[in-house]
Amino acid sequence: MPKYRSTVLLASSAIAALALQGCATSSGPELPPANVVPLQEGPGEEYIIGPMDELTIHVWRNPELGAEKIQVRPDGRITTPLVTDLPAAGKTPTMLAQDIRLQLSQYIEEPLVSVIVNQANSTFGQQIRIIGATEKPASMPYRANMTVLDAMIAVGGLSEFAAGNRAKLIRFDKQKGRQVEYSLRLGDLLKKGESRANVLLMPGDVIIIPESMF
Repeated sequence: MPKYRSTVLLASSAIAALALQGCATSSGPELPPANVVPLQEGPGEEYIIGPMDELTIHVWRNPELGAEKIQVRPDGRITTPLVTDLPAAGKTPTMLAQDIRLQLSQYIEEPLVSVIVNQANSTFGQQIRIIGATEKPASMPYRANMTVLDAMIAVGGLSEFAAGNRAKLIRFDKQKGRQVEYSLRLGDLLKKGESRANVLLMPGDVIIIPESMF
C-alpha cells in the first residue's frame, strides 16, 4: 500500500474515533465532585420548608420560647409559644426565622431566632427527577448531601441502551435567573466506579439520560 494512502487511512481513523468520542461524552460544563464539596449538616439555607417537615426553633436567651422537633402541620403552619398559626410552608429557614422574630418582638426586645430543619419529610418543591434511559424513571424527595449516585441507585441504574456519559443535569440558577445544563458522566460513575463523576444534587434538579445512538 502506498505511503500516502496509509497516512490518509490513519487520519480518517483518527477523525472517526474523535467523532465517536464526541458522541459518547457530554459537552456542557461539569459540576465539582461530591467529595470536594463541603457537606451540609441538614437541608441548606435555600431549602424550602414544606408540610410535615420537622423543625427546631431556637430563641437566644429565651429557650422557653423555642421549640424542638416541631412538625409543620398539613396546612403548612406551625404554633410555638407566643406565636400561633404562623405559615411556614413555602419559606426558607431564614425567612421563617425572620417572621418568628417579628412576632416575638412584640413581647421581647430584639429577639435572635434560628430555625433548623431536622428532617425533610415534604416533597414541596424539593423533588429530584430522573427521566430517560433508566430502569425506573422517578421523582424522589431531596435530602441533605444527596448525590447523583444515591439517585441512580434509587432508580435501579442505567437501562441497557443508556448513553450514561451523555447525561445532563438541569438546575435552576437563582443568580442567573435561568436553568443551567451540566454534563454528567454516569457511565464512568456506575460502570467504572469513577468517584469524580459523582456530584452533589440540589432541590429541583432534573437528570436526563439519553439512549445511545449506536
